[in-house]
Amino acid sequence: MVETTLLVVAGKAFRVPRLLKRMLQILGALALTAAVQLAVIVGSGLLLGRPSLQAGMNAWLAFLKRPDILATMALTAIVTVTFVYWQRRQERRAGSGAG
Repeated sequence: MVETTLLVVAGKAFRVPRLLKRMLQILGALALTAAVQLAVIVGSGLLLGRPSLQAGMNAWLAFLKRPDILATMALTAIVTVTFVYWQRRQERRAGSGAG
């Protein structure tokens, strides 16, 4: 039997396998990290006198295509999601034993 959990998207709740929810959270963290990197790289280009948005996009794409950057982003997202759920589990155990 697969353990399920709730995934809330746009105000709607879906029952999904726990592993799928974790993978979606990791992918969301990767997308958010890439978006922040885009803003930093394009913003930096604009401040340094390269006003071309295309140049900033090209630099960002070149940055994201590097396997070491992708691996670092993925590892950071995996560790963060795992740590948050581990911490929640520890808090629940401590809370249930306190009563």
